Amino acid sequence: MKEDDSPVTEWLPIGKIVAPQGMRGEVRVYPNTDFPERFVEPGKRWLQRPGQSEPEAIALERGRFLPGKGLYVIKIEGSDDRSAAEALRDCILLVPDDDRPSLDEDEYHVLDLIGMDVFVRPTGDRLGVVSDVITAANDLLEVNLDTGKKLLVPFAKAIVPIVDIEGDRIEIDPPPGLLDL
Repeated sequence: MKEDDSPVTEWLPIGKIVAPQGMRGEVRVYPNTDFPERFVEPGKRWLQRPGQSEPEAIALERGRFLPGKGLYVIKIEGSDDRSAAEALRDCILLVPDDDRPSLDEDEYHVLDLIGMDVFVRPTGDRLGVVSDVITAANDLLEVNLDTGKKLLVPFAKAIVPIVDIEGDRIEIDPPPGLLDL
């Protein structure tokens, strides 16, 4: 339940607990969000245990980033020793779907992009559907083509000039060679 006691219908996974950290109940988290404050600012989060259908509310006491590892170390209230931390391995950290930070213009939530139809802008031909967003030096849209193949499209304004969230549509201006499969 959210603080207003209305039921949460959708959850956003923000990270997976991968291991204990030390002997004081801290855990390592592999992040699945572009918002690091979700792991460093204390407050309410939810925990999905393997095999359980309903998440449980937890309190994040503190967190920090591990440079060079791409992981966060967090302390969850009630996890005070290594065995308590070990019991959290493979749990998924969640926030309610409506707990989305504000974005600047031309920024998008990954979950809003997945499932959007992709079209070639000059011709209007449908290519396929966005199946993933791959974070790299430059983000890439993974598109499941209608032909059954996959295509990686650099998510840059020059190549992807139109992202219409309400219309569930992305239009691309492919550079020469991008569509040569």
